[in-house]
Amino acid sequence: MTAYARLLARDPNRSKYDLSRIQALVDGLGHPERAYPTVLIAGTNGKGSVAAIVERALRASGRRTGRYTSPHLVHPEERIAIDGRPVDTVDFEAAIRAVEAVESALINDGRLRETATFFEAMTAAAFEVLRRRAVDVGVIEVGLGGQLDATNVCTPVATAIVSIDLDHQRELGPAIRDVAAAKAGIARQDVPLVIGDLGDEALDVVAAAAAAAGAPLVYAAEGTECVVAGAADGRLTITLQTPTRTYGPVRLALAGAHQAANAFVAVALLEALDDAGIHVDRAAVETGLAEARWPGRLDRVTLADGRSALLDAAHNAAGARALASALRGSGTRPPLVFAASKDKDVSTMIAALAPAVGDIVVTAFADPRAMPADELAARVRTVVTDVEAARVRVAPTPDAALAAAWALAPSIVVAGSIFLLGEIYPRLGRPDPFA
Repeated sequence: MTAYARLLARDPNRSKYDLSRIQALVDGLGHPERAYPTVLIAGTNGKGSVAAIVERALRASGRRTGRYTSPHLVHPEERIAIDGRPVDTVDFEAAIRAVEAVESALINDGRLRETATFFEAMTAAAFEVLRRRAVDVGVIEVGLGGQLDATNVCTPVATAIVSIDLDHQRELGPAIRDVAAAKAGIARQDVPLVIGDLGDEALDVVAAAAAAAGAPLVYAAEGTECVVAGAADGRLTITLQTPTRTYGPVRLALAGAHQAANAFVAVALLEALDDAGIHVDRAAVETGLAEARWPGRLDRVTLADGRSALLDAAHNAAGARALASALRGSGTRPPLVFAASKDKDVSTMIAALAPAVGDIVVTAFADPRAMPADELAARVRTVVTDVEAARVRVAPTPDAALAAAWALAPSIVVAGSIFLLGEIYPRLGRPDPFA
């Protein structure tokens, strides 16, 4: 059994949200998270895109970068990237074994009462990989929430909250204020906290938390003007004028109108890093905007025979709304292949997506977290009208779902869960989505 398989056997769904175990692990490892400056990025949606832009810009500035994100699409090594590429399996496994050895010693001497969760151990391994590979900067994406997330043991030089919406209510709480409070837990004294468009209710919570922590708030859009020169293939060309610099015109690498808001946050965060002594010049920032890679976000894959699939994680209500907006802009209503985890608000997601797509082919990915296809279909049918219910089809596997959707139209959409996308990419000839 591989070291990663042993971690996975711990049950990735085990929910214990406090920092005692991850703090013990990083202490036992000699604090790898302190070996390099870090950037910590939270948000309901957009944090992965911002991390990709920031990492690419830092690399363009001549720095060796490490990036930690979750979950992965196809290969677990994707969670830890060195200079933009997933870490090799040898380094990945070695770091996990180092964490296991430290954990065992901590349990034996009583400093740790129980094993860490999958995500806590994975995060400790990521910090260790970045130290061993001697990165200049670590770009760290928060896993869930912020305050009690395992990534929050790092000591960042800059932080960001990209967006706040309802998701993971079981862990974070039922209301926007609860989610905002959890994410605001990344605020640090004298460390700039860049925020996107959070909405008034969430902003009130974050602003109060930042003030209490002594973290200076940086409003990403304040004093910034954005001119959109056009869009092609869903990608905007923008010129961004911040209070200190002008960027562009630059064609954003990541598709979707919502990427303009992510660009605001990424640029403000890079400027904050520049102020903190990690110099990133205008050309490097533009490279980040123009060359960031983040598969699974409005990512179109075209096969040799002309059939295509637009893959988008869209794993919560906010993501579904962004995808629906992009589809409405295309002027077509393609068939949708859809799967979701059991804990997701399927009704809200389908309410957003149904008007923008044609037939909906529901399926299930191969994971215990997946909602069974029949149950998912029943939930979808409660949202659409009686007439539209005929549009809902059930496919037992992702392969069958692809075949059913392509029987309806040559261009389809696949969305609802990053785990679904992870199974679909290899079926489309992309076993390495980052290649």
